[in-house]
Amino acid sequence: MVELAVVVMSYVLAAIREFGDAVLNKVQDDAAEATIGLGRRALQRIFGTRKAGEPLPEPVVDAVANPHDEDAVAALRLAIRKALAADPQLRADVEGMLATAGVTVTAAGERSIAAQTITGIAATGDNTTISR
Repeated sequence: MVELAVVVMSYVLAAIREFGDAVLNKVQDDAAEATIGLGRRALQRIFGTRKAGEPLPEPVVDAVANPHDEDAVAALRLAIRKALAADPQLRADVEGMLATAGVTVTAAGERSIAAQTITGIAATGDNTTISR
């Protein structure tokens, strides 16, 4: 679930940065659809669509207001992860969206890590020590 949420977030953040608080609106911009549509469609599938002026879920509001704030991004990622964990059909739908976009994340082997993007420390193995 964590890996799926991380992959979805890269698309979601692009959509949030492009559309701001209109990210869940039903109206679509065809020009933007080609580049950031997957993130927007994933957000709309996870949180539902809204008409202009309807309130957004709090994690989306915070990420829209501060798309570069790590805490806001982490809160949205957690909300996405919880939604995916709670609804197997939603998870399958989002995985299908990613598959059609050509995104695949697979971990194989003992202590392997699966991620499309790793933005922090990723350590595996016995007795790993990380210090500053």
